[in-house]
Amino acid sequence: MALQGLIPVSFDQVFPHGCYVVGDVEPVKDFDASTNGRFVQSRDKTTGDPIWQVAVMDADPTVKAGQKTVAVKILSTVQPVPPAPLPDSPFTPVEFDNVTVTPYVNGAGRLAYSIKVRAMRAPRTGSAPVSTKKNTATEKDAA
Repeated sequence: MALQGLIPVSFDQVFPHGCYVVGDVEPVKDFDASTNGRFVQSRDKTTGDPIWQVAVMDADPTVKAGQKTVAVKILSTVQPVPPAPLPDSPFTPVEFDNVTVTPYVNGAGRLAYSIKVRAMRAPRTGSAPVSTKKNTATEKDAA
């Protein structure tokens, strides 16, 4: 049986050690509709919601340095706002709700995953990762 389209997963499956915001939340450009300096924001094909993107750093210590930062796409009618950074720290921990991954073959011919979510929030206090195994569901090559 082949899985196709969006695959629902939990945040803990994708980021069992958590993750941190390392970039701004930005609109995703619709390259087909944008022309000559006219920016058009991409919209989700299923919901029609605008798509935003934020770079996050995977806190898993076993992930290779070149694969630590991944893009997470957020479907939201308004621009999402990251939670506040930790006191006396440059790091902003974040969790995502309603996470899905979509497998695809990247330009190098390798399996990769696109991560889409419906909401971004501060981590729940006292929550523990459900797994110590790393699920490589990211917008990078699956190793």
